[in-house]
Amino acid sequence: MGKILGSWSGMRKYLETEMLAVCLRGRVRYGCTAYVGMDGCRFFEVCVDGEQYKRFSLETVNTYFINHGYKAKSDPVGTREYWEEFWPLLDKTPQNSRLEYTDDEFCNALAAYRNHPVSESIRSENPLIRMFAILDRRLGKRTLEKLKETIAVQPEWLQKFYLLRMEAEHI
Repeated sequence: MGKILGSWSGMRKYLETEMLAVCLRGRVRYGCTAYVGMDGCRFFEVCVDGEQYKRFSLETVNTYFINHGYKAKSDPVGTREYWEEFWPLLDKTPQNSRLEYTDDEFCNALAAYRNHPVSESIRSENPLIRMFAILDRRLGKRTLEKLKETIAVQPEWLQKFYLLRMEAEHI
């Protein structure tokens, strides 16, 4: 997690206990997995009621690039072909123009969310920051009522989080 965010167990406690809306406690779980030999790369995931809603990793972004025709070789054979072209594509494809995000982008969004008021985070250009904000206990029902109008313009994956919160709050 790095010095900015501290330990994952502490961050998970912060997200699930301190900042999560009361109506979602016990339903939303954040996970982090790191495998030996991954050079510090991690897989982050957000699960709701035991079902994975969103995963954040280099692999999910690379698979997104392959499946959406960003890469010249759409059917990679080995590890080298799978990762070929990845870094240049990641550099030239803005975060707001894709639907998958890396573990570093997850961490950067989490750090930004923690350092800004929730009222600012919910209006962020970064959809990952908005994900953290929509689940935040500090968003009141009046604000959620106003946000109901914006669900349709959110990325499809983020709409699920908005709807989850609205349904949990009976809005």
